[in-house]
Amino acid sequence: MVKHIFVTGGVVSSLGKGLTSAAVGMILECRGLKVSMQKLDPYINVDPGTMSPYQHGEVYVLEDGSETDLDLGHYERYTNARLDRFSNYTTGKIYSEVIARERRGDYLGSTVQVIPHITDAIKDAIRAGVAPGVDVAITEIGGTVGDIESLPFIEAIRQFALEVAHDDVMFVHLTLLPYLRASGEMKTKPTQQSVGKLREIGIQPDVLICRTEQPLTDEMAKKISLFCNVRREAVIEERDVEFSIYEVPSMLVKAGLDKIIARRLGLPAEAETDLSRWNRMIDDMRRTTETCEIAVVGKYTALHDAYKSIYEALAHAGIANNTKVKIRKVKAEDYAIHGAALIEGVDGVLVPGGFGERGVDGKIMAIKDARESQLPFFGICLGMQCATIEFARNVLHLPEAETEELDPATPHPVIHLSPEQDNVHEKGGTMRLGGYDCALAPGTLAHRLYGTTHIRERHRHRFEYNNAYRARLEAAGLVTSGVFPRRDLVEIVELKNHPFFIGVQFHPEFKSKPLQPHPIFDGFVAAALAHARNGGRAGKPERSRA
Repeated sequence: MVKHIFVTGGVVSSLGKGLTSAAVGMILECRGLKVSMQKLDPYINVDPGTMSPYQHGEVYVLEDGSETDLDLGHYERYTNARLDRFSNYTTGKIYSEVIARERRGDYLGSTVQVIPHITDAIKDAIRAGVAPGVDVAITEIGGTVGDIESLPFIEAIRQFALEVAHDDVMFVHLTLLPYLRASGEMKTKPTQQSVGKLREIGIQPDVLICRTEQPLTDEMAKKISLFCNVRREAVIEERDVEFSIYEVPSMLVKAGLDKIIARRLGLPAEAETDLSRWNRMIDDMRRTTETCEIAVVGKYTALHDAYKSIYEALAHAGIANNTKVKIRKVKAEDYAIHGAALIEGVDGVLVPGGFGERGVDGKIMAIKDARESQLPFFGICLGMQCATIEFARNVLHLPEAETEELDPATPHPVIHLSPEQDNVHEKGGTMRLGGYDCALAPGTLAHRLYGTTHIRERHRHRFEYNNAYRARLEAAGLVTSGVFPRRDLVEIVELKNHPFFIGVQFHPEFKSKPLQPHPIFDGFVAAALAHARNGGRAGKPERSRA
């Protein structure tokens, strides 16, 4: 039988349930078990695909094209779990399915209610999220216990636990121990209240993971144990990490969480959790002294989570290159005003994806400056499209070159709307999404980085490189190094006679892991490190407006 772990959160949001869930998954894999990972979100949106990055952070895209919560990025970076459309459910998705069943007459005239119909649909979703051959299924419940939106999900997992054997389900509750600096005290009452809410619903947590800034004393742990009805050894400290989020699995194993889970679920308890390779990575990171600095020139730099996977992929490449990657967040709109002064002294420029007009001028200016000053450049999705526009304007001498996204009437649409998008009006789940094959041209930078001529990467976009301009752009020096062969769509462009200049239509950041950095990020950081070692002064580009 599959074992289930449900992870809930209390007191406040953004405690790191996704990171903790991913760490638990990795710990179990290191014990030789196969895990599945799932996130249940209480918001009414069907998926995060139409939500603002300022509110929700990045949209994480799976191989099957599902637009999901950013926590699924943590799951893939930490574990080998196979994620698909069943790995992320929202209230909107659950209600849509229930309403569709009602319209078909599946309920045979019954009054459709939250209990049992919605909770039954949630339990069906939990079962659907378990991949074949899985030993332990980990399901994270989004939101905070006590929120009205979360109640159907909490009730559903309460019912689920009643329907299976006692040792097939356990509950892990992540909570906060706030530290009041004015009094110099850490308070347990919010944790007690949070667990009290769970117990009112009928769920008794098996493990409490306590987020804290300060060390959790044995006296406080005993107090939490007493008032929350959780064994002392199952009250686990998860202190804020000073160095890297990748320390969390080792921290939890040191606290004995692996053994607690094994005993509670009837799994082999004598097995050891082999984190040796992971711990060597952490040790190598600590010893690293070299640094390089990357400027991320984007639209959503004010919110770290908006480019979460990009920042993590840069960190992974730093690990591979034995260097610490500093990030300089540059607002693209500011670049349009202040120009190259904002990237002075950096060792590379990365322009990420995005939608809409705001910030595009600044991105194009930054790309021009990187191209002319021989500064390593990496463009992703819209970043690749901006690189194409910049080249068309300033090298091909087509000053009105533009993307149809911003100017449908442009005389030179070097980036145009994909034909299958012509009659698409709904915004959710309608772009080119998920994994697509890409053929690489031999001898190109892309080919050297990947070490193969055939790759597969994940997409999320509506607009494409316009093949009507391809011959002219190539003749002027913009190399087409990767195409989607079935439709001859340009996926990668690059420049010769440049230390590192590449733009990709896909999102490589979604396939990077700490111990398996993505090849393009790896090469980009290597180029940036070489720039730093050479003194980081390739010449200050002139301020210009594309």
